[in-house]
Amino acid sequence: MVATRTKRVIRLEPTDVFIYIIGALIVFVVVVGSIATLSQGKYSINAWVDLFVFGVTLGSIYSLIALGYTMVYGILRMINFAHSEVFMSGPFTAYFLAEAFSRSGFLNQSPVIALILIFALSMGTSVLVAVLIERIAYRPLRNAPRLVPLITAIGASFFVQYMFRGLYGTNIKVYPEIEALKGQITLGAFRVSYIQILVIVAAAAMMLGLHLFVQKTRTGKAMRAVAEDRSTAALMGINVDNIIVTTFILGGALAGAAGVLYALVFTQVHFFMGFIPGIKAFTAAVLGGIGNIPGAMLGGLFLGVIESLGPMLFLDGLGITAPYQLKDAIAFSLLVLVLIFRPTGILGERIREKKA
Repeated sequence: MVATRTKRVIRLEPTDVFIYIIGALIVFVVVVGSIATLSQGKYSINAWVDLFVFGVTLGSIYSLIALGYTMVYGILRMINFAHSEVFMSGPFTAYFLAEAFSRSGFLNQSPVIALILIFALSMGTSVLVAVLIERIAYRPLRNAPRLVPLITAIGASFFVQYMFRGLYGTNIKVYPEIEALKGQITLGAFRVSYIQILVIVAAAAMMLGLHLFVQKTRTGKAMRAVAEDRSTAALMGINVDNIIVTTFILGGALAGAAGVLYALVFTQVHFFMGFIPGIKAFTAAVLGGIGNIPGAMLGGLFLGVIESLGPMLFLDGLGITAPYQLKDAIAFSLLVLVLIFRPTGILGERIREKKA
């Protein structure tokens, strides 16, 4: 019996070689910069912990927004670029309620009830905007070529953005401070502010709730069935339109909650506030594996931590002035690095064997 040995020949195109060179350069800068920064001992352990906690806080917000992108893509196989304006609409509207509560003193007298009402208004507004976008802009084009809904999503994004500019003006609104959320907890090297605790705990609870909803409830199982094969799910008696609307409702609610958390951390809201967080959240969804709910959660946390730690860790030791101004470049460079070596994202996209 003669054993045959087959040789697998890997042929690299010039484009592949160029991409791998870029990846190698990014890895080189990350490794050399990190070694240089740590060897200098410029930052204390407390500073690194503070940056890490802030990164987890920021990543939690990105994760909540990214879930809206990844769920819509999983159901409709389209990128909902108007989701950034869904994120903006909630906290921008809830600002006026928060300001009224602050002037009356109710915000500090009953902060829990006030926050619940602010969250409810923000989430309700974002849900309303998300459902209207789906009903007016996307549903009539559901069977159109993929490029058509994509262009429509960009148009819907501009429409909602400038509609809220017309409604609420162009001025930046400053969210009122809540006395109960001032201060911090110190545990050894860990210093966590009350606002950071609220953001991390609230985001974790909502992400856990979404995961349980999708995995355990009947509607969640129907969502997974529609994501797997929309036509077959319809033949099995699932109301596809209702499932799609439910997906937009969930994504809008999470975006509205994320908007209030974002406003509590950065204190400012305006009609253009959704653009950068929306791009970052979309990046997080791609990092985790677009269409994968746990991947969006992981991608958001990964991006937040890298964005917070990366500038100081990777660039400060190389003598670069004001490295934190390059945080966006670092975030997207890491996206390029991940996609070079893991094109489907960290957890990979859950795709069928045959897709349109």
